[in-house]
Amino acid sequence: MKVNPNIFKAYDIRGVYKVDFGRRTTYKIGRAIATYTKAETIVVGKDMRTSSDEVEEHLIKGLIDQGCNVIKIGMSTSPMLYYASGCLPVDAGIIITASHNPGEYNGFKMCRKNAVPIGEGAGMEEIKALAVNGVFEEQKEKGKITENEDFVNQYRDHIKRFFSTKTNKRKKVVFDYANGMGILDKKVFDELEAYIESIPMFDEYDGNFPNHEANPLKTETLKPLQEKTVLEKADFGVSYDGDADRVGFVDELGYVVPMDYITALIAEEILKKYPGGLVLVDLRSSNAVFEHIHKAGGKTNLCRVGHSLIKKQMRDEGAVFAGELSGHYYFEENYHAELSSLAIIMITNLLNETGKTLSELTKSLKKYHHSGEINSQVESREKTLARIKQKYYDGKLNELDGVRIDYDDWWFNVRQSNTEPIIRLNLEAKTKEKMREKRDELLSIIRA
Repeated sequence: MKVNPNIFKAYDIRGVYKVDFGRRTTYKIGRAIATYTKAETIVVGKDMRTSSDEVEEHLIKGLIDQGCNVIKIGMSTSPMLYYASGCLPVDAGIIITASHNPGEYNGFKMCRKNAVPIGEGAGMEEIKALAVNGVFEEQKEKGKITENEDFVNQYRDHIKRFFSTKTNKRKKVVFDYANGMGILDKKVFDELEAYIESIPMFDEYDGNFPNHEANPLKTETLKPLQEKTVLEKADFGVSYDGDADRVGFVDELGYVVPMDYITALIAEEILKKYPGGLVLVDLRSSNAVFEHIHKAGGKTNLCRVGHSLIKKQMRDEGAVFAGELSGHYYFEENYHAELSSLAIIMITNLLNETGKTLSELTKSLKKYHHSGEINSQVESREKTLARIKQKYYDGKLNELDGVRIDYDDWWFNVRQSNTEPIIRLNLEAKTKEKMREKRDELLSIIRA
């Protein structure tokens, strides 16, 4: 059976298991990863999907047949796998997961040591070519498999140490685990019970995601969390995605907190440890986020969309933190990779230190009017961007990721999706009227 080249994406390998790929392809992917990375040892984790055990078996068979040693850490979040890639004696890491996709999907996220990502432009094309070709050099000796089932406790201890116990008031937090891998971090908050009253939702592993899609970026998935947070009179609520590398927040009033606002609040907390530090901010974020970070004494740079690009930029520029509009939060404390539970702890610390509610903390950020992300199918993405640049030639142009053009009282970003054949528009203005006017004006150009 030939390997389907379409499962190789910009940031991971992903498809419907036993439709887009199966055991033989998984085996070839294992051999391809081992061949490309030349790794002596690779750490492997997996999520709770019904196919993950079978995928793990054939992936590891491919790795060891290519002479690579494997350390199995069992059930894992993506952040835990990234942490393992930095503190275990390994050369690379792989987690078997399809993130927030429905249960029939599965796949692989890969990194080198210290969570250096493998993706488009950084190894994905080579791994794809090797797997599709399917011809591998035979090895004299197979690799060995070892298990480290206790590693999860080391990971949990790492997260807990960032919690500040300087509080006289116990916080009540609702956790929507969405039946996904965030459940693995549940013990972190249970062990902080003297300071956090944890109210869990959907906290049984179920790879079929019976309650809702494990994707906090879709606000409709947050409705049960919003209702529970208000009912319980909780201080805030949080929702993990499937592999727990993203997290969404709702405030004590049940309102969804924009994910870029969380970037601003976490940055405020981190800058207490790293005064004057550099924070990378998703170029689609509100100007209020940049202003908030500057007021807290930090420096900011725009960053592109996509975890592999952000992690590289953090290393290149020495950033202490980065936030993405999709709910990815990147910490120096996890080898410049995501650590969603640390984001939750940082918000809790900030509430304790300020004595304010989450709605009070975000009030100052609600000064502009954002369109939200609007997707459009176009015949030619390149021609569309060219028309936009010609129309708005008198604005301040930035081409870091697509086109961002700034004016005194509004800005917009139009970029090509890295995963779908569409154009994405984000726009913000000082008034609602200006936002609507310019949003409609741009959409008429994009969809012409």
